[in-house]
Amino acid sequence: MHVVGARPNFVKMAPVIEALARRGESQLVVHTGQHYDERMSDEMFSDLQLPAPDLFLGIGSGTHGAQTARAMTAFEDVLLERRPRLVVVGGDVNSTLACALAAAKLGIEVAHVESGLRSGDWTMPEEVNRVLTDRLSDVLLTHSPEAEGNLLAEGIEADRIHAVGNTMIDSLRKFEGEARRRERWRSLDLDEHEYVLITLHRPSNVDDPARLDVLVDELCRLGRRAPAVFPVHPRTRAKLEQTGRLGDLEASGLRCVEPLGYLDFLSLEIGAGAVLTDSGGVQEETSALGVRCYTLRPNTERPVTIEQGTNVLLGDDPATIAEVTPSSLPPAPCLIPLWDGHAGERIADLLGSATRPLAASASGA
Repeated sequence: MHVVGARPNFVKMAPVIEALARRGESQLVVHTGQHYDERMSDEMFSDLQLPAPDLFLGIGSGTHGAQTARAMTAFEDVLLERRPRLVVVGGDVNSTLACALAAAKLGIEVAHVESGLRSGDWTMPEEVNRVLTDRLSDVLLTHSPEAEGNLLAEGIEADRIHAVGNTMIDSLRKFEGEARRRERWRSLDLDEHEYVLITLHRPSNVDDPARLDVLVDELCRLGRRAPAVFPVHPRTRAKLEQTGRLGDLEASGLRCVEPLGYLDFLSLEIGAGAVLTDSGGVQEETSALGVRCYTLRPNTERPVTIEQGTNVLLGDDPATIAEVTPSSLPPAPCLIPLWDGHAGERIADLLGSATRPLAASASGA
């Protein structure tokens, strides 16, 4: 039983679901609805060639406590009814922790895709979710070289840790050709490798009105000196509308557009001369593509993108946005171990063999 709850989960889990399906494994996909927009959700499943989820829990948004509690309660009911052999969770959103906890309390084994990421920043809700989910998991699937060391330092037994690679890169490699053919930048009147792609959504950047105000000032300066496109996350758009600053961004020349589906966003990443982001997954995708990435955060749980990739950590001072400059040079993709497009297959091999011995003692999917 696979759990997805937010857009990055779909990208991470799609290669695993596809690879297990090729092996004839019985599967169910549960969409918690933590992040849900009907158009965007349908587009994500279509872009990633995923079948519709088997179950939709509709937990919606809310405070961290309320959202986690609703997901745990709803998922527990599913587990009691279906009794899966194994629950597979990915990433670090509230649904990830909630569903891992529900499964662990019922004695159902848990596999965690993307285990071992650590920023060391306990002010990030995702860091809490990562550490607790790893502690609850029976099978820990790591995607970057430093992750195993992080887990061993926390007392996780070595035989529970498996280096499998990055499933987000599986999705990227599978759909890279189609995304490139779309040339989404052309519809925005942008020239390839001459523009900056912007994504900002973390509470630390957009929830404080004073910080957001300074951030908007710096983004306006960026928009006046370089072509830029900003697919505005719903959370960020709501904050910008509350402060009345969305119009200032547009007046500066920024193309402020609605959130994009997976293929359209990947197309813009491919064509960008630089990316400014506070996202984790975008740091990975740009490294794999060879596109220069500037991360507006004081830390990253993906240091491999700095050590071997194209990522530059700007810190948390909005003034550092002045460093962001598009490069017209051809991208130089980075070769990070096991980011080879076959992580989903390795996970399927591991989970398929791991779950079969449990079949005799479990019923349901």
